[in-house]
Amino acid sequence: MLYLAEVKKQKTGPFGGSKTELKLLACQRNDQSWSAVPGDEIIPGDEAGGMSDGALAIVNVSNNRIQGEVEPAGTRLASILQNFSRLLDKAKSQEEEIEQWKQSLTYQSQELNRREMEMEARLEQMQAMEEEVEQIDQQRQDLESTKEETERLREEFDRKQQELEGAWEHLRGEQRRWDEQKEQLQQTSGLSEDDVAAMQELLDRLSTAVAPTDTVREQLNQAFDIIDQQQSELDSDWQKLDNQRQQAEQRQTEIDEQAEDIHQRKQELEQVQTSYEEAQAELKVQRNALEMKQESVHLLSLQLQTHQELHQELARLATSSADVKISQEVDIQALENMPLGELQEIVQNLQQDLERVVRFVNDQEEELTFQRQAVEELQDKINNASEYDRISLESELADEQDRYQMLDETLVGQRRNLREREEILNQHNRVLRRRQGISEGGSTDTHKIDLGPVLNQLEEQRQQQESELEKLENQVEQMRQSISQAEEMLTQQESEQETQHSELQNLEENWHSMKQEVAELWSQVNLYQELLPPKQEALNQIRQILDAIAEALNQIQEVGDYQLQAISEMRQTVDSMVESPELAAS
Repeated sequence: MLYLAEVKKQKTGPFGGSKTELKLLACQRNDQSWSAVPGDEIIPGDEAGGMSDGALAIVNVSNNRIQGEVEPAGTRLASILQNFSRLLDKAKSQEEEIEQWKQSLTYQSQELNRREMEMEARLEQMQAMEEEVEQIDQQRQDLESTKEETERLREEFDRKQQELEGAWEHLRGEQRRWDEQKEQLQQTSGLSEDDVAAMQELLDRLSTAVAPTDTVREQLNQAFDIIDQQQSELDSDWQKLDNQRQQAEQRQTEIDEQAEDIHQRKQELEQVQTSYEEAQAELKVQRNALEMKQESVHLLSLQLQTHQELHQELARLATSSADVKISQEVDIQALENMPLGELQEIVQNLQQDLERVVRFVNDQEEELTFQRQAVEELQDKINNASEYDRISLESELADEQDRYQMLDETLVGQRRNLREREEILNQHNRVLRRRQGISEGGSTDTHKIDLGPVLNQLEEQRQQQESELEKLENQVEQMRQSISQAEEMLTQQESEQETQHSELQNLEENWHSMKQEVAELWSQVNLYQELLPPKQEALNQIRQILDAIAEALNQIQEVGDYQLQAISEMRQTVDSMVESPELAAS
C-alpha cells in the first residue's frame, strides 16, 4: 500500500552517524483517495538515507517493511494537487450546471403555471363564446320560427287571396246577373217579391264574402315587432363587432410595437452579455497575473526568509565561535597619526563601552536561560497535567515560547554588536601597543575566518530583496484593487443583466399574453363576421316578405272596401227599383 511519509534522521553516535526513519503521514485507499494515518507510526527507512531530514517521500509499505524504492513526494504531490484542482473545477462546473438546471426548472415551472392560467382564461373565454354561440343559435332558431310564422302567414294570405279572388269571380258573376236583371227590370219596369228577396239574399251573401283583414294585420304587426326586436339585437351585435374589430386592431398595433421593443431589448441584452463576457475574460487574465505576482511574492518572501535565517546563523556562528571574526572598517592610518594620549583615551572609552555591553549581554543571556528553564518547566507540567489543565498550560507555553524566541532573536544582534565592538577595540589596542613599542606575539586573528564581508553582502542582498518585495507587494495591492474594482463592475453588470433579462422575460410573457388575447379577439371578430351577414340577410328577406304581405293586405283592404261600397250601392238601387213600381201603379 502506498504511503506518504516524512523522513526523520537521528544521530546515533558521537562521530556523526545517523539512523533514518519514516513517519507515515497518509495512505492511499483503493478508490485512489488518501486518508491520514492516526498516531505517530514510524518504520525503519534506511532506503531513504540519501534524502534530507524532513523531506516527504512516497513509499510502498507491506508488513511494516518498505517494498521497492523510495520516491520523492514532490512530483506525486504536484500531480495529486493538480488532480484535486481539476476535481474542484469539475465540481464547480457541475454546481454551475445544477444551478442552471434549477433556474431552468424554475423558469419551466413558472411557464407551466402561466400556461395553465392562460388555458384557464382561454377555457373561460371559450365558455363565454359557447354561450354567445348558443345565444346566436337561439336567435337563429327564433329567426327560423319567425320565418316559419311568416311562411304560414304568407300561405294564409295566399289562401285568403284565393278566397277573395273566388269571391270576386262570384261578385262579377252576380254583377253580370244583376246587369241582366237590371235590363230585364228596365224592360218590365217592376220586380216581384220573390226577385227582391233573391236579390237581398244575394247581397247579404256578398257582404259576408268580404275577406276580414284585422286578424292577419294583427299577426303581421306581431311579426314586424319580432323582426324589429331581432334587428335591434343584430344591430347591437354589429356594434359589438365594430368595437371588437377596433379593439383588436389597436391591440395588434400595441403588440407590433412591443415586439419591436422586445427585439431592440434583446439586441441590447446581447451587447450587455458580450461586454460581460469580455469583462469576465479580462478579470480572469488579471487574476492569473495576480496569482503569478503573488507566487513571485511568495517565492521572494521564502528567499528573503532563507537569507535572514542564513544571516542569523552566520551571525550566531560569528558570536559563538572563537575561530570566526567580523571585520570592521577602521582607519588605521588615522590612528597612526593621532596623538598618543588621544588614542589612549579612545581605547579607554572603547573598553568602558565594551564592558557595559558585556554586562548587558550577560544579563540578557541569563534572562534567556531563565526563560528556557520556564519553557522546560511548563513542558514538564503539560506532560503530567490533566486534559482540562493542559489547555491553559499550552496557551501559557505558547506565550513563553514566543517570548523566548523574541529574546533569542534580539540576542543574535546584540552578540554580533558585542563581537564588532571587541574587534574594533582589538584593532585600536594593536595600534596603541605598536606605537608604545610593546611587541606582540603571533596574532591569532590571521587564522580566524572573517565573516564580515559575507554578512555585509547578505545584508545588502536582504535590503535589495526587501525593496523588491515591497515593490512587488505594492504591485500586488494595486492589482488587487484593480481586480476588486473590476469585480464590482462585473457584479454591477451582472445585476443589470439579470434586471434586463427579468424585464425582457416579463415583456415577453406580457407580449405572449397580449398576443393570445388579440388572437381570441380576432377569432371572435371572425366568428361574428361569419355569423352576422347570413342572419342579416335572412332578416332582410323576411322583412321584404312581410313588406310584400303588408302591401298585398292593403290592396285586399282596398278591394274589400270597394266591394262593400258596391254592395251598398246595389242595395240602394234595388230599394229604388222596388219603390218605383209602387209609385207607377199608384
